[in-house]
Amino acid sequence: MRILIVVDMQKDFINGSLGSRDAEAIVEAAVNKINGFNGDIIVTLDTHFENYMETSEGKNLPIPHCIKDTDGWQLDSRIRAALDKKAYSAVEKITFGSVELPKIIEENYDINNIEIELIGLCTDICVVSNALLLKAHFPEIPIFVDSSCCAGVTPKSHNAALETMRSCQINVI
Repeated sequence: MRILIVVDMQKDFINGSLGSRDAEAIVEAAVNKINGFNGDIIVTLDTHFENYMETSEGKNLPIPHCIKDTDGWQLDSRIRAALDKKAYSAVEKITFGSVELPKIIEENYDINNIEIELIGLCTDICVVSNALLLKAHFPEIPIFVDSSCCAGVTPKSHNAALETMRSCQINVI
């Protein structure tokens, strides 16, 4: 069984406070991936609060984004429409990688009989963080990242993250 993890396909990362043309450009591919996927889907939601600027992340990236329950925190409408046709679960995460994700997978799946595929934003921050966290937790589970459904902060950092994942035996497709 393959599990699809859709990482942070939220408005703020696509066309909001941290949006980019590269992020916008992968939405259609991500929608197509979700529509054609036969398996379980887990969605991560980057989730911050009103005190974001006081956090370590806020001090290093002083652009408020994905503040819980704001418009920018919501999934992109095209992604939401694709997901609404499927069964999926969502996990909120307050930092780049979700420490809850391995727990959810371990509690709900036969880890001897799964593969994990990741898509989403941003390749060089949250996608790579979650991919490496999952690989560290589940070293024998095949993990894939579909590069056509990911975008980084810049094309250079996107490619660097893909190379890092390849080096750590994550299958980049």
